[in-house]
Amino acid sequence: MIIVMKMNATSNEVDSVLARLESGGWKTHISRGEERTIIGVIGDERKLDQGTLSGMDGVDRVMPVLRPFKLASRDFQPEDSKIALNGHVIGDNKVIVIAGPCAVESMEQMMETAIAVKEAGAHLLRGGAFKPRTSPYSFQGMGEDGLKILAEVRQQTGLHVVTEVMSPDQVDLVAKYADVLQIGTRNMQNYALLNAVGQTRKPVLLKRGMMSTIEELLMSAEYIMSNGNHKVILCERGIRTFEKYTRNTLDINAVPVLKELTHLPVVVDPSHATGRWTLVKATSRAAVAAGADGLIIEVHPNPAEAVSDGEQSLKPKRFAELMVEVRRVAEAVGRSI
Repeated sequence: MIIVMKMNATSNEVDSVLARLESGGWKTHISRGEERTIIGVIGDERKLDQGTLSGMDGVDRVMPVLRPFKLASRDFQPEDSKIALNGHVIGDNKVIVIAGPCAVESMEQMMETAIAVKEAGAHLLRGGAFKPRTSPYSFQGMGEDGLKILAEVRQQTGLHVVTEVMSPDQVDLVAKYADVLQIGTRNMQNYALLNAVGQTRKPVLLKRGMMSTIEELLMSAEYIMSNGNHKVILCERGIRTFEKYTRNTLDINAVPVLKELTHLPVVVDPSHATGRWTLVKATSRAAVAAGADGLIIEVHPNPAEAVSDGEQSLKPKRFAELMVEVRRVAEAVGRSI
């Protein structure tokens, strides 16, 4: 349920409504727009006296939220969420680019990549210390040693770090080193993990499951937000279809659909969506044109020797070329990079 305050509602009137709700045991979320304040109500709505609330000073109307996702809905918060990341803001007019290798392999590999992507204009560094792999015999990541490398590279380059966390018992460890916690596609509906990252105050990059609907993605975001962490970034990374010429099928429709449904920022992962480096540039352009708030792109100094996902990784020179092209697209649609 949402309570829409009148345009001229005072701070005291808003506080009175909040006090009434919180005294009854309901959780509240307040969204202050340029013209109106909207109060979201979380709890058993059957116990709410809508008539009493409607009659309170400053209240314009009381409305139900019909969508199953509440906190993530634009009904709750019409204004776009803006998440500050190392002097940049994702969800604003600037398109944020996250770049780096699939997996942390060594200090030299990470440092070379970080310097290259920063020079090309990337804003954040990605790299996996824990790797969920289809085969138990594939490289599983360097663990805490990989996290320490990421932290050291951040110290030397100034690029903040995005890395994946795979289980609830890893959350505190990864949060100690990382700036953004990534929930991978296989864990999108790992509710224990979603609850755990929701109890941190670190931004969370939530990837869409490979066979998940848009609503299921938003319900997973709801788990994180219901624990108090509203710094959620949604990621479209392609879904599994019958097509075999690409690793997945990039659902470019998801970008404008999510923009209609939610106030949360949306980024696109063209590397995992296509699985082929030759397609990453074109799909990156498409994502920016469709309204994505950011891109997450795999870059490796020597993809042929990468321990994970080398076939979809760009060499630094190709990444620099991509940045030139997506910058032109961004400017064409009134944005910047």
